[in-house]
Amino acid sequence: MELTLLAGELGCHVSVESGNFRGSNRDRTEFCVGGPAGGANIRTGGHLAAHLPGVVVHPYDDTRPDSVAIEVGGEKYLFDRGNQEHALVAKFTPQESVCPIFLVAGQTSVANLAAIHFLRREYAQVAKQLSSVERFCVLIKVSDIETYDHYRAELECEVTAAAFGE
Repeated sequence: MELTLLAGELGCHVSVESGNFRGSNRDRTEFCVGGPAGGANIRTGGHLAAHLPGVVVHPYDDTRPDSVAIEVGGEKYLFDRGNQEHALVAKFTPQESVCPIFLVAGQTSVANLAAIHFLRREYAQVAKQLSSVERFCVLIKVSDIETYDHYRAELECEVTAAAFGE
């Protein structure tokens, strides 16, 4: 819903593709939402591999403390279900495209929703902290989910250089 509201505010036409969509976004802005863990969103995994070489999303393994952790530049952002979760949000334009891709890869669907809701509400403030609004990568932290659901989100940090391997 948050993406639909955002698209409407921007006057965008929306089409929905599956997570295994192949091809370029060409002259369409793409919102790719969902983490790659367990093959949940194959396109996210492809975008991470092709454009964000400094990002690793650890696979789900309930015996490991870094299960579904998002790692950027050697720093791990751990998953603590219901207490603290993270979402990686990136904007970049592939060389074969003229429009950008917005990638939202949260540790859960709640983290995805929180990141989109937060950025929709706080984009102007966040944009002032970015080195560039044309190409960036940030981590959004979501806390106290059991009490506040997706409403308690904040900018954890900008990780643009590490994520894009600069």
